[in-house]
Amino acid sequence: MTYEAGTIDVAVVGAGHAGIEAGLAAARLGAHTVVFTINLDAVGNCPCNPSIGGTAKGHLVREIDALGGEMGRTADACTLQSRMLNLGKGPAVHSLRAQIDRNQYAQIMKHKLEQCPNLELKQGEVVDLRREGEVWLLTTRLGAVYRAGAVILCTGTFLGGKIFVGEVSYESGPDGMFPSAFLPDSLRRLGISLRRFKTGTPARVLKSSIDFSGLEVQLGDEPVVPFSYDTEEPLQNKTVCHISWTNDKTKQVILENIRRSPLYGGMIEGIGPRYCPSIEDKIMRFPDKPRHQLFIEPCGLHTEEMYLQGMSSSLPEEVQQAFYQTIPGLERVQIMRTAYAIEYDCCDPLELDASLEFRAFPGLYGAGQFNGSSGYEEAAAQGLVAGINAARKLQGKDRLVLDRAGSYIGTLIDDLITKGASDPYRMMTSRSEYRLVLRQDNADERLTPIGREIGLISDSRWERFTRKQEQKKAELKRALSTTLPPSEALNSILVSRETSPVATGVRLADLLRRPQITYADLEPVDPTRPSLPYAVLENVEIELKYEGYIRRQKASIEEMRRLEKKALPRNMDYAGLKGLRLEAVEKLNQVQPENIGQAGRISGVSPADISVLLIWLASENGKAREE
Repeated sequence: MTYEAGTIDVAVVGAGHAGIEAGLAAARLGAHTVVFTINLDAVGNCPCNPSIGGTAKGHLVREIDALGGEMGRTADACTLQSRMLNLGKGPAVHSLRAQIDRNQYAQIMKHKLEQCPNLELKQGEVVDLRREGEVWLLTTRLGAVYRAGAVILCTGTFLGGKIFVGEVSYESGPDGMFPSAFLPDSLRRLGISLRRFKTGTPARVLKSSIDFSGLEVQLGDEPVVPFSYDTEEPLQNKTVCHISWTNDKTKQVILENIRRSPLYGGMIEGIGPRYCPSIEDKIMRFPDKPRHQLFIEPCGLHTEEMYLQGMSSSLPEEVQQAFYQTIPGLERVQIMRTAYAIEYDCCDPLELDASLEFRAFPGLYGAGQFNGSSGYEEAAAQGLVAGINAARKLQGKDRLVLDRAGSYIGTLIDDLITKGASDPYRMMTSRSEYRLVLRQDNADERLTPIGREIGLISDSRWERFTRKQEQKKAELKRALSTTLPPSEALNSILVSRETSPVATGVRLADLLRRPQITYADLEPVDPTRPSLPYAVLENVEIELKYEGYIRRQKASIEEMRRLEKKALPRNMDYAGLKGLRLEAVEKLNQVQPENIGQAGRISGVSPADISVLLIWLASENGKAREE
């Protein structure tokens, strides 16, 4: 029995990281939004690692914040320990990572949804989705039917979720929650092709059962750099993490029991993440490696649960207990939550366009792990874009499309919709050919004007942004016009940094262009330097040091954007174009690229195929002008 429950603008299915950003964005843009979740206690849950950010992922969090999303602000409010990764490398790959209080994070996110105007947060499992004219009908397990103008699927690992621990397997969502068991069949009936992916998580162990005395301590960075451009109060590191290593005994226990792993016993059908393998996968894939690192991380200030980063597993519980206890510091460890693998359904992202809308199903969007990606940050980024576009579509506005030259979010989406995902997609700095321009320190400069134009950036936030840009402009001008006279103090600084001293006056900008020299070094001999925020000085210093490389990369971006302006027809049959290779025809028909630039990034489409497309497009445009 069913009953009509109401009409809404945007329905968001799922309240994980993708669903939260999607719901908040749509509601803040004026769309009446309902966010459905199987269990209200799972809103904003971090079922795997208790952290936000990391290599390339920190870039995504900064970009989400720059556009007006929530993840960065909430992560700052829950930070236990913060570190800037890859500081030994260039600024293009510097990435912020924060250990967070996972329960506090979930509580804050849930409260933000509850307080958001135009948004309803509802515990209800969506079991059926179908189209009726221009409206989507969603049916819950309790028989309620909702009519929605747009639907965003943010199902995470709940969709057809199945847990594996050794020989045991059962239908389940993460952290012992109910799975979404009925929706997959409904999506297949609709015509959406689903695949099986899998991921896993390590055990959580009791803090008091760990011997920390011989472990390496990992401290946070000082001062703490926040994710959000809204965070003004100084943040503090509140705890430490520890490092340990596996050994030959660990390897022996795992190898003796490898046949009991569902990963190697054939029970798991789903494809796992390439860049985040389980410990048994590491042992099998890297047999000559003598040891593997693990990080012991707190799950929160008010819990004794500790997370064993780098030690996910699907081996039987007793085997987990045995191999964990071979690791220094864990000899007497007590497992509180057993490690497990989880298999789930996801779509083929090649069926989506750049707005994350299904090409064959207008008004239906996908975000997060449903789209074949992995990670909280990738999910939140997609949720934000899908939420913005769902609201704008209903309001008759142009869709938001972020290109790969302007953001990591654009790179993420472009990769998914042009290359697909043969395994759970993970964002990495190496995926961006423009990473020197797409640094985490300038995310606001790249994206806050877009967020302001859309309507997600407040007046106060915009005032802070414009003030920062004015400060940067003034400081660049000062650095280019200020000459520091030679002095014993200046030359002492230069010699201490292993760079040549100066005999005559030298411009401040030229000193900062030297790789070894920073603003901090020159403070004692630069009396005219105004008191500026660290973020401004960092931005100026990077742009001066890498000026030539940045200029060259911006030229490449202009060429890429020139090709992006050469639009291709929608729903085109490329089989009729002479000169295209068979593989190119197949891939172009499958992906249906929106422009020449996107076509060039499709696996299987060669430069020769692009030349054919350019010639054909020029011919078609010529015919159009004649008509």
